[in-house]
Amino acid sequence: MSNPSLLILPGDGIGPEVMAEVRKIIDWFADRRGLVFDVSEDLVGGCSYDKHGTPLTDEVMAKAQSVDAVLLGAVGGPAYDDLDFSVKPERGLLRLRKEMDLFANLRPAQCFDALADFSSLKRDIVAGLDIMIVRELTSGSYFGEPRGIFEENGERVGINTQRYTESEIDRVARAAFDLARKRDKRVCSMEKANVMESGILWREVVQAVHDADYPDIELTHMYADNGGMQLVRNPKQFDVIVTDNLFGDLLSDVAAMLTGSLGMLPSASLGAPMENGRPKALYEPVHGSAPDIAGQGKANPIACVLSFAMALRYSFDKGDEAARLEGAVEQVLADGVRSADLMQAEGGKPASTSEMGDAIIAALENNL
Repeated sequence: MSNPSLLILPGDGIGPEVMAEVRKIIDWFADRRGLVFDVSEDLVGGCSYDKHGTPLTDEVMAKAQSVDAVLLGAVGGPAYDDLDFSVKPERGLLRLRKEMDLFANLRPAQCFDALADFSSLKRDIVAGLDIMIVRELTSGSYFGEPRGIFEENGERVGINTQRYTESEIDRVARAAFDLARKRDKRVCSMEKANVMESGILWREVVQAVHDADYPDIELTHMYADNGGMQLVRNPKQFDVIVTDNLFGDLLSDVAAMLTGSLGMLPSASLGAPMENGRPKALYEPVHGSAPDIAGQGKANPIACVLSFAMALRYSFDKGDEAARLEGAVEQVLADGVRSADLMQAEGGKPASTSEMGDAIIAALENNL
């Protein structure tokens, strides 16, 4: 049998730096655990525009469609702010999500004990936090038509259309319920059924899927604005949250800050199974390209490392190895190793990006 395939797209800003640490960890798994990947690397985002005049070439898109998983660093930066919207770096990422039909975005928000004091909330509210937000990723107001800026009655009007079909809601609801079965068996669906027809349909379809096929899962419904409030009031009341594209974008960033740093948070975007049974999949850290610190060795690689751990779990059915890597990250943090974004006010010398990666590998070695 051939090795599982992985396409790495480091992207812009700190993307190449954090991805370099993931490459070291991938090599460690090959050398020490016999887990070998066929790894290829290419361009996406601003670096692709610089070389090819487009944020994602057709050739790279074809590669992404053919591999078992894609691991992406970050895209964008102020150098590209004046580009036409159609060729901005972020359009490359959106094209990957859309053409791979990655309809379920998994955004875990987990608070490691060693970092509970880094949250802006009190320790007792966030300590032990472990929630999963499942965001619909390929429809809704980010993709609905009509969209654009038009002239109307002598002035410009900006239009984005919130649009969902029953089948689009059905499949992301099933993804959330399936995840909940492996967790605490609780799903909270969030929408705005009080003011939006798309929210009414969302609630009806999620409830119907639950009643037909997932009666063992506890399902609740909540308006998304209240959901944002509840995330900062009592986040541990949630297990799995499922919501649409726009609200998921907002709520997952709220949940991200409960953990204290965007540099800690991974994500997975999953689609339908391929012929080999693995889902189409793209894994990426939640943080952006952070051009202000790019090339300085200050970036925290943990979010990208944990994104690879998600790939081990969801694409390669290696949950035991994912747990091994997550445990190594937890050990490094417990030992007090900190990148610049995790330094407390009392000072001290932060670990560089490469030193963080080396510490994670040392922890893996110590727990063989």
